Amino acid sequence: MGTLTLPPYFNLQEDCKDLRACFKGIKSHLHYARSHHANYHRLGCNEKRVIEILGRRTQAQRLEIAQAYLTVYGESLHKRLKSALSGKLEKCILLWMMDSAERDAILMYELMKVGGRKADRALIGIVCTRNASQIYLIKQAYYTMFNQTLENHIDGTDSHFMEFQQKSKWAFWRGSESKVKEVPKRLTSITKLLLALVRGSRPENTTVDRHIALNDAHTLNKVFIGKVGKEDTLIRIFCTRSAQQLTATLNYYHQHYGQEFEQSLLREDSGDFEQALRYTVMCFRQPAKFYAEELYAALGGAGTDDDALIRVITTRSEVDMQYIKLEFTNESKRTLEEMVANDTTGNYRYFLLTLVGPGDLGLFSPRTSNGSASFYSPRSSGSRQPSTGSHNGSAVSFYSQRSSGHGSFQM
Repeated sequence: MGTLTLPPYFNLQEDCKDLRACFKGIKSHLHYARSHHANYHRLGCNEKRVIEILGRRTQAQRLEIAQAYLTVYGESLHKRLKSALSGKLEKCILLWMMDSAERDAILMYELMKVGGRKADRALIGIVCTRNASQIYLIKQAYYTMFNQTLENHIDGTDSHFMEFQQKSKWAFWRGSESKVKEVPKRLTSITKLLLALVRGSRPENTTVDRHIALNDAHTLNKVFIGKVGKEDTLIRIFCTRSAQQLTATLNYYHQHYGQEFEQSLLREDSGDFEQALRYTVMCFRQPAKFYAEELYAALGGAGTDDDALIRVITTRSEVDMQYIKLEFTNESKRTLEEMVANDTTGNYRYFLLTLVGPGDLGLFSPRTSNGSASFYSPRSSGSRQPSTGSHNGSAVSFYSQRSSGHGSFQM
């Protein structure tokens, strides 16, 4: 279940006009005043109003707004947002405005440019919580953007990371940032695991073959007592079985061998591959718990990992953020909204809390160190409408989805 709070109605024409006014530095205090020729005063970009519009629209509606803005005003809404915003807020809103497959492709591209254990964990989280058709769209988007296959970048066939294709509408994305000179080397076994996951060979049916599940459970045990090959066997089982089939296998494993499979992966001789496989299993069985752990790691340390924070919130708020928030509270004994409010500032904080916070967000209290201050005013808001998406994060339905809005768009 997502946490996106939608307005009572969607008016494409009004949204485009309001965004245009925001970029021109025009601010009106009330919609009523606008209709009665109220006096306007000049400001910079009205970031809060941009957030209130785009942060409360579904992906289909955001795509419609971008297309209508281009049609009516002859300029890209995305480029206008990039020029009007800056810093973390700019990155966050631009990712939010992307088609899901394009957003995932860009996130995977940037994670591979950085490399390392944290990046590999995030890559596993992306591919394991998308179904086969979504992975196919990600790979298409990746090739269109970078003129290179996703698989080649994962296995290092082409170690040179191409810049965005000039004809791509996202050619401007973060183009001024410095390039990473050398990507940390990844274990061959983890590369094999990622490639197997990206191939999208996992069946999506719900039928469970009990005989195969029991046989796989015994095979997993043989792996850990050294009777069969380890890495290739584990990759084959976990990358070619449906989620339901895997669940049955892991249940049998627990029944016959007295412990959860994840516990077997955390033995003293466990290494990076076992940890990567643990993340894979968690994503299939408990995706909300996986993302809650990512958010806690981003917020609970000495500094805030804004890249991880932005990645999780922009990709999960329309899918399963409600469940992630529950798992987060169980993990940290604090609410996600509270920790986001105390680790971020300004309109960047306002946008993140618009996506994850309860109801309509008001004025924030000053940032505090003890996390006890209230960070939004408990004002009444319109009815909350559920956003489109699957509750378990494994079959998101908002990829490339369009809505018709309310009536034709006329200016």
